[in-house]
Amino acid sequence: MSTSRKWPQLGSLAVQSSRYLCYYRNSTTAIQQITLSNQPSWQRVLFPGQQLLFHGDATAQLIVTTEQGVSHYACADLQVQEKNRPVSPPTGSVTSLCPYCGVGCGLEAVPQGTTFKIRGDRQHPSSQGMVCVKGATILESMERDRLAYPLWRERLDQPFTVISWDEAITRLVQRLKWVRREQGADAICMYGSGQFQTEDYYVAQKLIKGCLGTNNFDANSRLCMSSAVSAYMGSFGADGPPCCYDDLEATDCAFLIGTNTAECHPIVFNRLRNHHKRHRHVKLIVVDPRRTPTAEVADLHLAIHPGTDIDLCHGIGHLLLKWGHFDAEFIEECTHGFADYVKLLEGYPPEWVADRCGIAQSDLEQAARYWGHAQAVLSLWSMGINQSAEGTAKARCLINLHLLTGQIGRPGSGPFSLTGQPNAMGGREAGGLSHLLPGYRHVTNPRHRQEVEDFWGLPRGQISDRPGRTAWQMVEGLERGEIGLFWIAATNPAVSFPHLERAKAAFLKSPFTVYQDAYFPTETAAYAHLILPAAQWSEKTGVMTNSERRVTLARAFRSPPGLARADWEIFAEVGRRLGYGRLFDFADAAAVYAEFAQLTAGRPCDHSGLSHERLARLGALQWPCPAGCSDEEARALKRLYTDWRFATADGRAHFCVEHSHGVAEPTDAVYAFTLTTGRLYGHWHTQTRTGRIAKIQKMHPDPFLEIHPTDAANLHLNDGDWVEVRSRRGVICLPIMITRSIRPGTLFVPMHWGFLFAESAEANQLTHPTACPKSHQPELKACAVQVLPLRLRHLPHTEAQQGQQTGILLKP
Repeated sequence: MSTSRKWPQLGSLAVQSSRYLCYYRNSTTAIQQITLSNQPSWQRVLFPGQQLLFHGDATAQLIVTTEQGVSHYACADLQVQEKNRPVSPPTGSVTSLCPYCGVGCGLEAVPQGTTFKIRGDRQHPSSQGMVCVKGATILESMERDRLAYPLWRERLDQPFTVISWDEAITRLVQRLKWVRREQGADAICMYGSGQFQTEDYYVAQKLIKGCLGTNNFDANSRLCMSSAVSAYMGSFGADGPPCCYDDLEATDCAFLIGTNTAECHPIVFNRLRNHHKRHRHVKLIVVDPRRTPTAEVADLHLAIHPGTDIDLCHGIGHLLLKWGHFDAEFIEECTHGFADYVKLLEGYPPEWVADRCGIAQSDLEQAARYWGHAQAVLSLWSMGINQSAEGTAKARCLINLHLLTGQIGRPGSGPFSLTGQPNAMGGREAGGLSHLLPGYRHVTNPRHRQEVEDFWGLPRGQISDRPGRTAWQMVEGLERGEIGLFWIAATNPAVSFPHLERAKAAFLKSPFTVYQDAYFPTETAAYAHLILPAAQWSEKTGVMTNSERRVTLARAFRSPPGLARADWEIFAEVGRRLGYGRLFDFADAAAVYAEFAQLTAGRPCDHSGLSHERLARLGALQWPCPAGCSDEEARALKRLYTDWRFATADGRAHFCVEHSHGVAEPTDAVYAFTLTTGRLYGHWHTQTRTGRIAKIQKMHPDPFLEIHPTDAANLHLNDGDWVEVRSRRGVICLPIMITRSIRPGTLFVPMHWGFLFAESAEANQLTHPTACPKSHQPELKACAVQVLPLRLRHLPHTEAQQGQQTGILLKP
């Protein structure tokens, strides 16, 4: 095995011995000569009353010489004390929101002496007191490897130095001004995260899109949910899942496609599964190349070939139409494009579709029967649909089946995208993608831009009319030298981006990278010049919106470590330093949210009737929640499109008429397997939190490759053997897990491991950046690979990890 890594290694994550920003004043009447014990060449002269700010090492002394003698002062005693405002410890339990997936489970922090116990919030409507292992263990990661102070280095081959917030913000603002003046605003990029609270997202949009005048803000939602956004907009005219979690208990047919709900959205699955077990007439259909824990309990599992989702949907549509299972009145009065859809379905007879998908024709027909005979059909999907070069078309072709049968806008029915990140929904509402503005507005719409400019008090034309760079377009911009400042916050693209070798090479070309996170080290920190410490869950107050459009107030109940600050506070301070003080004069997070909510008035995602105070008093509430609504109205369950009027220009839902092109990278004689990636129950994305929790590490200690017994036998492999998995872009090495839970010709690898947690196991070394032309979401779910046997001694994970971390100083 040979891999040529061109990116920084772990040594680049070292931190120099602590250097303090120090203050000294000559309070005598004599002239003083100043020097430092460890830097004899550094000398200053201070006249009476003069002051001095300087950087001093933790162990150094300031030497003051006068005619009367020599005095020594420890630099540590002269340190400028920057302190966060402490969070007052609560006297009782505090309700919050789990900061992992988009289910949005309510949590309750119960004081126990000097610490807290985390349990499910039984009053939260979404989770009803249930909690998965990630939420239950969240506090275990709060004190481990936390980033507490700003760090700086001139070059990536240097160690970091601890600096003050004042110096950090000064360096950042100076660079922003220089880039804007010399290269233009579009040379500035920010890549954010669904881990942001809505307040963080909103202030970032005001800074980047409003004050700086570039739409180059994108977020990891681009890799997660942007195909769902595009699909909802294309079919209904607006973003926003139309369903509620209560529909999980009201449906009699659940159609799950491209989602391993049991592992990735476990509390949603628990609610659905409990309903399924209690009511024998309820049918559960699962579409997935793998026999996941979700598929194991299904009434019907369709293990289709990767990339044939659209063919399957059209095949079911063909049968529903043939058998008369369609809602003629709904189609006539509420939809557009039905005639073209009927013509398209003619080309998808069941025998062809079954062969194309690699399933039995009888199973295809059974799926259509279950759908057609149901009174209420609820479909759920996630990354298996979204992360595709035809992700928008896949989701819209699924929505077609709901339009064909009128299964929308009533209890137990509708197309329901399960959000990946805890606040990806809130990010969409706040404008947190490069083509959006707050309130489900669009940068290409002149009226939308003017509404936001007027609300923010900016001159007309300040907001650019061009969509900004998407996540992968930022990589391409770095490659071409078009980006002068790259600001990454609350995410870890050095693990999560596709074609990772290329992405890392692009990160190396960034002349100035700012990385804002709660933990150190992370893989992305290796590419940063300036690192800013961020407060996280439990340490800052703000709101998040979950998959059913329910907004929860997550309140702070712990103080952040060191000098860590809330993300919105960092963005606001940069805005003030740039000269936009009046636009960032927020007293607290409640004031930020109040401004955002006002901007959503009259929009599809109307928050104008919500506030921190109301959410604290009433609990989690759904939007739309317009100003003036009563508490009873605010608490009411809210489905969208119950009147069958949609947000399109003609008020009708639109059928999608598109054929499938299959996976973007098909297999061939050399790369004979299709690799798919995904999550495991215990871990979350790139392990920035879960990799630091012992219980979860014990559950999932090492990466692996799932392979079918037939394929393993053809390669003369036994369970646990190591293999080299190669694509056209990269190579990884993993032990195999032989299982009949995956179809022949398809492989599975979990995507959680970066170079800090395992050696040569980064799934995205293999994936490609080919993206959906509408959503710009990369096809992370399928790529062509080859498998080569290796004969290697197994190195235990703990030994490997310890070896990797040698010499890393985690705290300044």
